[in-house]
Amino acid sequence: MLARNAESLYWIGRYVERADDTARILNVSVHQLLEDVSVDPDHASRQLLAVLGIPPEGKGDLDVWKLTELVAYAKENPSSIVGSINAARENTRGAREVVSTELWECLNATWNAVPERQRYARRVGPHSFLSFVEERAAMFAGLADSTMSRDDGWMFLVLGRSVERADMVVRLLLSRVQDKASSPGWITVLRSAGAQDTFLRTYRGALDAGRVVQFLLRDTLFPRSVFYALRQAEDCLDQLDPTLNSRGNDKAEALRLLGRARSELEFLRPSDLLEELPRRLTALQETIREVGEAVSVQYFHSAPWVAWRGAEVSL
Repeated sequence: MLARNAESLYWIGRYVERADDTARILNVSVHQLLEDVSVDPDHASRQLLAVLGIPPEGKGDLDVWKLTELVAYAKENPSSIVGSINAARENTRGAREVVSTELWECLNATWNAVPERQRYARRVGPHSFLSFVEERAAMFAGLADSTMSRDDGWMFLVLGRSVERADMVVRLLLSRVQDKASSPGWITVLRSAGAQDTFLRTYRGALDAGRVVQFLLRDTLFPRSVFYALRQAEDCLDQLDPTLNSRGNDKAEALRLLGRARSELEFLRPSDLLEELPRRLTALQETIREVGEAVSVQYFHSAPWVAWRGAEVSL
């Protein structure tokens, strides 16, 4: 496969996942700000922007509407929802020869519908727009699953999606590391990750920080856990180039980083999970960033990597 097509598919996977995860997080945050009068809108908005790596504009207080403009509608920002959709569509247009017609039509129709959905959301509230993005991302995932051959193109798409998903969950956890173990903020994290129902079924309704962190970091069956995403990315790299596991292969930097991160999570004692959690999460976030750089250098022949703005979350 041509390097430019491989790179486009990788970033399509990342940008669609970024739009989906950002919509989930913003939807939960907006509901919380509108329903809970005890929550300070400015503080909560700035906390969310820190998680997403989006710098606040101006020095005034933030509210639901300003937050939505920055996170959802700022098309010049690749970390926003509209910016991610635009970037995914452009990458798909540049790789039409390796993308199914159904996938192209899905992203193109989404892109064309965004302006009208955006105008409507500005009148009645952002929920309809955010739900629309989640539905279209789910449609994209289903079409990719049913219309793409399990060849190199599929592997690059899933690789990008997995790396982005792991990064997002780590950011979510970083936003709550200072909360008390019984804080209601942990249920917000689960809802933002689309994990609330599955978590409650797994732990029979018992909610505390340790179980939430255990579930989102180390669960081997939940597809949005960090461990699952890292293992899936590792499998993609294995199938893209089986020789990477050969002895002394110095091209396997991305695979080495993923294997190390996955092993540290897999063999960590549950009782030690919350010890030095901020340091552990920050190191994991840095590893995911390094994985992105290593994949770019190894497969796309280019050192630059399109990083999130403001990669570090202030603790």
